Amino acid sequence: MRLVPRSLFGRLVLILLGGLAVALLAAAYLNLTERDQLLYRASGMQTAQRIADVSRLLDSVTPEERRRIAALFDAPPLVISLERPALPPAAPPAEADLRLSMFTSVLGYALGGDLRVHAVRPARAPAGYRAPPRMPMMQHPMAGPGMPMMHADGAFFLVQVALRDGTLVTFDSVVSPEAAQVPLRFALALLVLFGTVVALSLVAVRWVTGPLSALAEAAERLGEDIHRPPLAETGPLEARRAARAFNTMQQRLQRFINDRTRILTAMSHDLKTPITRLRLRTELLDDEALRAKFAKDLQDMESMVTQTLDFMRDASAAEPVQQVDLMALLESLQRDFQDTGNAVEIEGRIAHPFSGRPLALRRCLTNLVDNALRYGKRATLQAEEAPGRITIRVLDEGPGMSAAEFERAFEPFFRGEASRSRETGGSGLGLGIARNIARAHGGELRLRNRARGGLEAILELPQATLRVPLAAGTS
Repeated sequence: MRLVPRSLFGRLVLILLGGLAVALLAAAYLNLTERDQLLYRASGMQTAQRIADVSRLLDSVTPEERRRIAALFDAPPLVISLERPALPPAAPPAEADLRLSMFTSVLGYALGGDLRVHAVRPARAPAGYRAPPRMPMMQHPMAGPGMPMMHADGAFFLVQVALRDGTLVTFDSVVSPEAAQVPLRFALALLVLFGTVVALSLVAVRWVTGPLSALAEAAERLGEDIHRPPLAETGPLEARRAARAFNTMQQRLQRFINDRTRILTAMSHDLKTPITRLRLRTELLDDEALRAKFAKDLQDMESMVTQTLDFMRDASAAEPVQQVDLMALLESLQRDFQDTGNAVEIEGRIAHPFSGRPLALRRCLTNLVDNALRYGKRATLQAEEAPGRITIRVLDEGPGMSAAEFERAFEPFFRGEASRSRETGGSGLGLGIARNIARAHGGELRLRNRARGGLEAILELPQATLRVPLAAGTS
């Protein structure tokens, strides 16, 4: 399973959102920790001040009144007892027990040194301790549905204060951190911040990666049409520089291909004149067998020149795009080849029309069938239609070829037949022209050997409207 996105857009979004999530979690942790400390300190000071006030009040009245006053103030979270034995001496609090140290300091300051105090922090709530009911802190000015609840899950302290007449007053108290729940406003603030930054990140990343996507699409279409419109030089400085360099490269490629095409076209065209003269002189030969040999060689030369011209200038480039019934095209090819005594069969069906150039597609399929008949004696056309794709396979029963020759077979003038015989090898341009036509339609043509012997030419076409003209001389 791939966890890292493959696109630059996805990776940038992942990095930004990951960093944002870590930053927000760290900020929330620090905020809540600091909030806990502040609330705990405030709650501890309130509890210590209350213990000091009750202790001074009990110290100023008679023993009979102390019981009534103690019963009056005996309510969670502060439980008061006048009958508890003295607490055993405790070791000094550990340095890590900051809560007990802080609470003892605050309590001693509140008592002012008039009364002796002894405080310990038990590991659990004392036996018989009555927890206060859970209720909102209505005395807080910000009380509301999102405020924390009073509970007895905080730090327990056991405090004994010795009055001046020797009476021990025991206080069971709890200092709640009051942070069990995240305040609603704080959670909403984090959510709004996260949503805002996510939206801005998506817009910013799309704005940055947009020119790169356009450049990638232009580079992909350049292989289909070297004469496509130049790329718009807009966006950030780096994107404009890349677009300008791409357009310069395209112009240079256009000049190179046009110059090469003009030279080879002129050479092939000029060869027709001496071929014609040789044909006329051949007719004057008295030797019938010699005249037939010359005529055959001249015919081969003329065929090669004609195919070279077609390969270089692509006569179908100006053909308009229209809806093509591929099944009708295949059946027409089948009839034409069967009329000349060749065995051609069709399997499968294509139900929907295809947007393309019918003459170019016919030429592509004709070259593939010619190649199959030349090497395999018979050809089978398998038509298959899938969502977004049309596949036509041309199968033969010939010897096939090595895997190393699959790509070389599309090179101009390459013939897989070792003897280089014109009778069996052809001119070596048919497959190259067929691939040019396939790629000009946004498709692809590839070769592979069949498991039961023979070669399979696979023509794949996208089931979509043709967007670019046929490229001249592309391979």
